[in-house]
Amino acid sequence: MIDLSLRPPFITTATTTLLCLITLTAAHLAAGAASLAGCQRKCGDVQIPYPFGIQSDPPGCAMPGFELSCNHTTAGNNAMQPMLLLRNVEVLDISLPEGQVRMKMDMTYDCYNTSTHKPECVDRANLNFTGSPFTFSNTANKFTVLGCRMLAFLGPGNQRDVGSNLTVGCSASCGSDDDLAAINGGGCSGTGCCQTAVPKGIKHYKVWFDDRFNTSTISNWSRCSYGALVEESSFQFSKIYNSSRNFSVASAGQPPFVVDWVVGSETCRQAKRNAETYACNSSNSVCVDSRNGPGYICKCDQGFQGNPYLHGVDGCQDINECADSKTYPCYGKCINKIGGFDCFCPTGTQGNASIGPCRKEFPLAIGIAIGLGVGFGILLLCLSVIFLIRKKRSYIQSQLRKKYFRKNQGLLLEQLISSDELAKDSTKIFSLEELKEATNNFDPARVLGSGGHGMVYKGILCDQRVVAIKKPTIIREEEISQFINEVAILSQINHRNIVKLYGCCLETEVPLLVYDFVPNGSLNRIIHADPSNIEFSLSWDNCLRIATEAAGALYYLHSAASVSVLHRDVKSSNILLDANYTAKVSDFGASRLIPNDKTHVFTNIQGTFGYLDPEYYHTGHLNEKSDVYSFGVVLLELLLRKQPIFDSDQSTTKKNLSIYFLSEIKGRPVTEIVAPEVLEEATIDEIIALLQLPKRA
Repeated sequence: MIDLSLRPPFITTATTTLLCLITLTAAHLAAGAASLAGCQRKCGDVQIPYPFGIQSDPPGCAMPGFELSCNHTTAGNNAMQPMLLLRNVEVLDISLPEGQVRMKMDMTYDCYNTSTHKPECVDRANLNFTGSPFTFSNTANKFTVLGCRMLAFLGPGNQRDVGSNLTVGCSASCGSDDDLAAINGGGCSGTGCCQTAVPKGIKHYKVWFDDRFNTSTISNWSRCSYGALVEESSFQFSKIYNSSRNFSVASAGQPPFVVDWVVGSETCRQAKRNAETYACNSSNSVCVDSRNGPGYICKCDQGFQGNPYLHGVDGCQDINECADSKTYPCYGKCINKIGGFDCFCPTGTQGNASIGPCRKEFPLAIGIAIGLGVGFGILLLCLSVIFLIRKKRSYIQSQLRKKYFRKNQGLLLEQLISSDELAKDSTKIFSLEELKEATNNFDPARVLGSGGHGMVYKGILCDQRVVAIKKPTIIREEEISQFINEVAILSQINHRNIVKLYGCCLETEVPLLVYDFVPNGSLNRIIHADPSNIEFSLSWDNCLRIATEAAGALYYLHSAASVSVLHRDVKSSNILLDANYTAKVSDFGASRLIPNDKTHVFTNIQGTFGYLDPEYYHTGHLNEKSDVYSFGVVLLELLLRKQPIFDSDQSTTKKNLSIYFLSEIKGRPVTEIVAPEVLEEATIDEIIALLQLPKRA
């Protein structure tokens, strides 16, 4: 698309002539509006409203510049047919409200002659409105070019001189075998057909083609290119343009276009100052400034129709809206008034008669009673539905809890606890509601920690006991019976250095365990904290005491309990410290029971890397030595203050604490191996004696 509208403004003789013509038009308004007798107001099917008129009619039938001619032409059946012409161009329609005239004329085409190898341009569109009230509409029209490899211009200039007042340009292109109508689907998208907007104020309509863009290499159908100013709303790309050379079909070869017209050369504000030349003669008319150049048009006020340029009964008249029920619907009683109508419901009915039928009016009291009754009924229905839904949900949850309780061997655990007087007093089977209330519905803010065996929440029971509620990870169904047996055994354990098990909840898919809450965290957190942090420091005497207490708890589990319990995950993070920094062995999620007549059990390997007994890791045979080995690693943590798997200082590889200790103790003195903070308090004899335990483990 090429826009050549940027050109210097110029004033021509034609412009001066236009100003004079508009002035003469305004001077004859009153005389023309008063003498319309004997004027021809129709030519064929086209109405001719004032200020337009036939030039052969008596004076005053048309304003100056609005004269038309009504000629008779030969139609398809050889009969004479009247045709309204404006400057020898056929007029299709005249619109007073829009201030527009629809016209049609032949398109300009440029064909490539295959014999002479030269273009042949036929100038069939050349219309100059300079000096008249007419201007080509910039809102209704588009400059349209059809063809292949064709650049065309619109304007009064010369195609060889681009700067000579050419107004706008458009370029169309296509392939040699394109079916343009099929490609565009009725639209003008640029392939074989292009359209561009035209600027305001165009008075001269003439099409120019650029000879340098010829169609010599394109297929036969596209040897011709066409250009025209067309009405955008009525133009549709057609197969006619894909096959016809000269558009002999009238509907395709003569597309309509639109021109705007005005009366006077002033704005409405300026024109109203001179009542003698003001064109809007009807008392019910309004003046509208032109949007396409100087001047204005007149329109009838809303609710009126007719000719705003005429006085009296020939001008704008009130519309009887009540009589035209389709255009102005009224479903009740309609009363016409000047410039409009009133539509209302008759007495005894109610509603908006302008948008729908009137309804019989109910007494106010009955309406209020019905409204209250309906509202109360809807409220009662909603409350009933909510109640039933909640009751249904409660029933479903209750049944689900019962299902989990049975699945988790709750009846068996109840029998085991009731058969042991000690367990009956100290162990409880909690309901899910109790634990939800204790943890504020398992609020994430209550999470104490998480690990491989589950999530731990802090809770406060109804008797104000602070507990730790462990939600283990999903266990296999075949392990449920063993889990119940472990709970029963642990409920019998009453050792000051083992975390107390208060009970469990079996109403969830995975059983929940309830332990005594230990406030000071784990041994791992303290011994691996920054030595400069006094809050997390432990004296060497306390370290020895904690190690002794943990060892005593393991001994109790292995030898003193009624059934031996193998912890299977002994590590510094599972040794908790209470308010007095007393050791509490915890986390029996991986524990296993060994009957008295067995020395070991065979299980899948489970534990924490760095603490795993190598023999258990390779054979799968689990016995008390596995816990002892893991405890030996805890002692090394106390002495060396290194993690079981730690980063080497000399390389980026990881090292195992046990292997590192056995390797270093062979070639280095203990003072170079043990952590500096331990050397500050412990004696060499204590260190050597304590190091003998991991070596033996």
